[in-house]
Amino acid sequence: MATSTPVRHAWRALIGLLTITAVLFGINALGVYVFQESSWTPALALDLQGGTQIVLEAQTEDGAEPSAEQMNQAVTIIRQRVDASGVGEAEVTTQGGNQIVVQIPGQADEETRERIEAAAQLQLRPVLYTGSPVTSFVGDDGKETPFPTPDPTLQATPTAEPTDASDLAWITPALEAEFLAYDCADESNDPSSAPADEPMITCDVDGTYKYILGPVELDGSSIDDASFGLQQNNGLWAVNLRFDDEGTRIFGEISQRLYPADPPLNQFAFVLDGYVLSAPSMNAIILGGDPSITGNFTQESSKVLADQLKYGALPLSFTVESANTISATLGSQQLQIGLIAGLIGLLLVALYSLIVYRALGFIIIASLVVMGVLTYVTLCILAWRMGFRLSLAGVAGLIVTIGFTADSFIVYFERIRDELRDGKSITSAVEDGWGRAKRTIYISKSINILAAVVLYILADSTVKGFAFTLGLTTAIDVLIFIMFTHPVLQLLARTKFFGSGHPLSGLDPTALGAVYRGRAQFRAPVPVDATTAAGRRAGKSRSEAVRRQTIAERKQAELATTPADSSKPGTTAKEGDV
Repeated sequence: MATSTPVRHAWRALIGLLTITAVLFGINALGVYVFQESSWTPALALDLQGGTQIVLEAQTEDGAEPSAEQMNQAVTIIRQRVDASGVGEAEVTTQGGNQIVVQIPGQADEETRERIEAAAQLQLRPVLYTGSPVTSFVGDDGKETPFPTPDPTLQATPTAEPTDASDLAWITPALEAEFLAYDCADESNDPSSAPADEPMITCDVDGTYKYILGPVELDGSSIDDASFGLQQNNGLWAVNLRFDDEGTRIFGEISQRLYPADPPLNQFAFVLDGYVLSAPSMNAIILGGDPSITGNFTQESSKVLADQLKYGALPLSFTVESANTISATLGSQQLQIGLIAGLIGLLLVALYSLIVYRALGFIIIASLVVMGVLTYVTLCILAWRMGFRLSLAGVAGLIVTIGFTADSFIVYFERIRDELRDGKSITSAVEDGWGRAKRTIYISKSINILAAVVLYILADSTVKGFAFTLGLTTAIDVLIFIMFTHPVLQLLARTKFFGSGHPLSGLDPTALGAVYRGRAQFRAPVPVDATTAAGRRAGKSRSEAVRRQTIAERKQAELATTPADSSKPGTTAKEGDV
């Protein structure tokens, strides 16, 4: 009964691994055939596939050259925008002191391009007036009313100054005429150039409504964080903001002014790149600096708005200098070279395994094949769900892992051989060797994963692919070690070929130099006739066995075969001495 327990354990582990493999392939099949967003080949990064390049040129309000600190901050925020869109292996770098170059693998979708190109500073402006592109004001009730006529005394007194950003005195007859003639569909209109201290005419990003907005009262730098989620009281999707201390104070004053006002003066607009992202109404006085934006949001639209607000606080405004497709910098030839290098490494590991471990080497080869299959389908799923793309650095991580994976098996097999040298049976050596080897392997793999995590966090984008694949394959290596290598060896140890210690099995106790018959019991020396071929082979085998002994084993063997000399002081021979 005891001997069947490891067998049942082995079969459970193998069935579990088969289930995991089937689930992974099933998930990717759903992505390929149902959602039609995945593929049976991993996505390639910019250096292997080519992609889209967008060049942004920085502009300051006074026309001066932007500082290195401003450019670095802008690079960080734009990279966060790209990452938030789910694109992996993108490169965001500076060029020429006032330009930012964004390179995206493959063809960037429209949403990703809009996130990157909407690079102007985020602004918060009060709404003075809103209407459809060709009609009059649209209120909260959906009804249209005529354009509000400014106070005649203000028109008669051009020197009158608005008292705050929501004052209708900003709407002059000239601004009214400009608003009526403004066409949201006219691409020549450039609302992003409007001065921050003056009112502006613009439209929302869909061109559904056009607005007259007051001067800027807050900018995106005042927003510490923006997130999205479901509200508990009504189950609607909302965007949640958190302002910094100064932003909290100013927003509190704005809410006190807008809350009692009539529509549309109770609205404030989030403006990015000159266009209105959202123009919610002020439904309460908010002094804590944590307002929520509600409306007809879906999960996706609330996420997009939260990302735009969170990553919109650029220290500079940008114009798009160019947006075009670029070819692969390394291309298919370099990819083939990398794959050939990996294949050569795999063949060398297989050759070494077969020479040193004989039939046990086939277990190493089979484990590497299973690991390759799991890694491949996992990369396909990650490309679909996380936007991960395999770069040349990532390929290097996969190649390096071949050696790390072989290390696990070598440690395990050597532990088994140590147990065989102690005189244990094959099945006992497999179980005891597993118990001794797994601790060493767990520690080693933990260090590898820790190094990969640190490298991924601290390194730039060119090295992140290497760190990611190294950590991923190391985790899969541990899974294969537990659920494939050890269970297979448990089953093979009970076959006649391996269990009897066949010379080609790699588990031959004689070839390994096993000198024990049991605990602390050594074989008696057997005279060898060196004149015969059999004697020469036996002598060679015995010499090999002696060579593999430790110093302690050799000393005990000498004591077991040399009679005690009772004439020496302090030496006595007792019955039962060995």
